[in-house]
Amino acid sequence: MTPSVSSLLQKDSRLTLDQLDRFARLGYLVLPGFLPEDLVERLKPEADDWVDKGLRSRSIASCIDPGGLGAPPVMELELPAHGELIAHPPLLGLISQLMDGDFAFHHLHSDRQAPDVPGKAWHHDYEQTTPDDRSHLMVHALHYLDGLDPGVSSLAVLPGSHHQVQGKRDLLHRGTEPLPGEIVLDDLPAGSTVVLHSALFHARRPQPLGQGRPRYFVDASYCATGTLWPPVKPYWRHMLRRARELSLDRGRWPELFAEHHFTEYDPAR
Repeated sequence: MTPSVSSLLQKDSRLTLDQLDRFARLGYLVLPGFLPEDLVERLKPEADDWVDKGLRSRSIASCIDPGGLGAPPVMELELPAHGELIAHPPLLGLISQLMDGDFAFHHLHSDRQAPDVPGKAWHHDYEQTTPDDRSHLMVHALHYLDGLDPGVSSLAVLPGSHHQVQGKRDLLHRGTEPLPGEIVLDDLPAGSTVVLHSALFHARRPQPLGQGRPRYFVDASYCATGTLWPPVKPYWRHMLRRARELSLDRGRWPELFAEHHFTEYDPAR
């Protein structure tokens, strides 16, 4: 389904009041072809290496067994184009408008998903400290390097669901089945980005035949300052320190990689 024109944003534009209102009401923005072609072309081979060299698997293992493994040998943000993507100026300018204030980087994931990748059930990704804590904004920027079309899994979102305070997994029992009011995004050009309010329910709907092409996917998360956020990676201090050492904030976003915005890591989460 092609998103309506009013949900689109040109990459050199500022968000209009209508777009800000739509994000507040619906919980998402669709940015077709938002990333520059040269950045996309540098991100894709990095994603290939991330998967083919076992770096993604090692990163996941470090989160599953943090006590035994420690930080992985390489993190996504240490890959040059991925590090550049985190602080891509048009993206952070847009997020700054949504946040209406300072914000911090939370985490980054990258993957090259096989054509037969299973669906991912309805869920949201908001990292609340308590079940009803939604006082501050958190967003996820979902980057589709080759876009979305019938040859890859689609993205389904449930507009307005971020207004309901629910647990991340409260809709897991619905699998990836269609829900009333959903919007399916399956027709976006290469380099497109979808910005979600992190509390918006969404699902990855599998490619019907399990055939097609790989789905290049990178998601980055950012959270408003003014509260403490639970980290999702046990090596989060190492991650933020490396980002500062690499000057990924380009000297423009002093709070982006600051540690004082986070609680201690809780393995029970």
